Amino acid sequence: MSGPAYFSHQTIAFAASQGVLLAAIAVPFSGVLAILGGLSVLFGYRPRIGAWLIVLFLAGVTPMMHEFWGVTDPAMHQMQMIHFMKNLSMAGGALVISQLGTGPWSLSRAQRSV
Repeated sequence: MSGPAYFSHQTIAFAASQGVLLAAIAVPFSGVLAILGGLSVLFGYRPRIGAWLIVLFLAGVTPMMHEFWGVTDPAMHQMQMIHFMKNLSMAGGALVISQLGTGPWSLSRAQRSV
């Protein structure tokens, strides 16, 4: 659901302030990865490829945008660490889907039986 936010000027400006190179290109590109990967897994259409798109998105975004080790404010440090760990757990879930697929009720499973 947060995918469309990657196309807003505020998100691009925030990423640029965090040191993201070519933020005007990188941020919308990451939004495309997140949206396509999420929809692919949600609808079960080529979910393994979609899961890899999510992993690619998280591998790029997580260390750049949630650098908790460089934050001095204790509250902000805690918040960034929570977001970092959340993204790490989502990457783990996406890696599981990339290897095992989505299960018997997905569209990809239904297409194989036709």
